[in-house]
Amino acid sequence: MLSDAAPGKVRIVHGDILTYKLEKAFPQHLKKKWGDDPPNIHIIGNLPFSVSTPLIIKWLENISERNGPFSYGRIPMTLTFQKEVGERLTASTGTRQRSRLSIMAQYLCTVHNCFTIPGQAFVPKPEVDVTIVHFTPLVKPKIEQPFKLIEKVVQSVFQFRRKYCHQGVRILFPEAERLKKAEQMLMLADVDPTLRPTQLSVFHFKNLCDVYRKMCDEDPKLFAYNYRDELKQKKNRNKSNLERTEDNSLL
Repeated sequence: MLSDAAPGKVRIVHGDILTYKLEKAFPQHLKKKWGDDPPNIHIIGNLPFSVSTPLIIKWLENISERNGPFSYGRIPMTLTFQKEVGERLTASTGTRQRSRLSIMAQYLCTVHNCFTIPGQAFVPKPEVDVTIVHFTPLVKPKIEQPFKLIEKVVQSVFQFRRKYCHQGVRILFPEAERLKKAEQMLMLADVDPTLRPTQLSVFHFKNLCDVYRKMCDEDPKLFAYNYRDELKQKKNRNKSNLERTEDNSLL
């Protein structure tokens, strides 16, 4: 029906948006340098709720690396999200909706909540309303560190979103040096440890990421450290010790 409505102007691709190389659809002559005005390309999507978050994270990483679709320049995006997700993407410092998505989107893009469409406007009707969000990649990101490093710091801090931020910073470090290193990181970043994650600005996260990067450079094994893996190993050790104790008691 779309092809019939716009003969010769529409190319339909049946595929998985999470794996499809979108840049293949763009003419080479539209490519621009990153510092130029955005190219004459616009990514517009009515995203399925099930893939909207992993997809925007994927595209944000492309923006950070200036690859994929964004090898053509600072392509703007206008996308639909479940209302709650749209509010998180555009949430300002100190608001209830402030989240990991807020920081990851806003350090790389100007993010604007355009308007909300009631669920009843769609067929079939979803159970929630839909928000339209517009993204324009920044010429210079507000945090100049590798995407994966920023993602790790932001995820850790928001792991305990209702507690003080020092709780999330701690899990960036192995248990043996956790308290000391977390205190050092917060002090060097000039971040009040009693602020809650939702109260932290992008500038706060910039300082945290810059300090964490320096600590990783000083200790090459630090970035590979995973809090959940350590918890799992500790649990397995405790289980093994308990089983040995039970075996000895039977003897």
